[in-house]
Amino acid sequence: MSENAHFDAKPDVCGGETVIRGTRVTLRTLLASLADGDSIAEVLAAYPTISEEDLKAVIAFAAASAEEDLPAV
Repeated sequence: MSENAHFDAKPDVCGGETVIRGTRVTLRTLLASLADGDSIAEVLAAYPTISEEDLKAVIAFAAASAEEDLPAV
């Protein structure tokens, strides 16, 4: 995942989970907030160290991952 300018994963940061580069905010945390119904504005207010572009990259990553995992119909 290191090829993405928004994400980073290091063994010594958050147990190696993927985070927003330069923060300790995990993708899992951001996706859980969105899944719980938080708006983009609410997520950005709750995590001021991330940008709107970071959050859009998280959403795009989740969409691409879901597309790979969806069964062919």
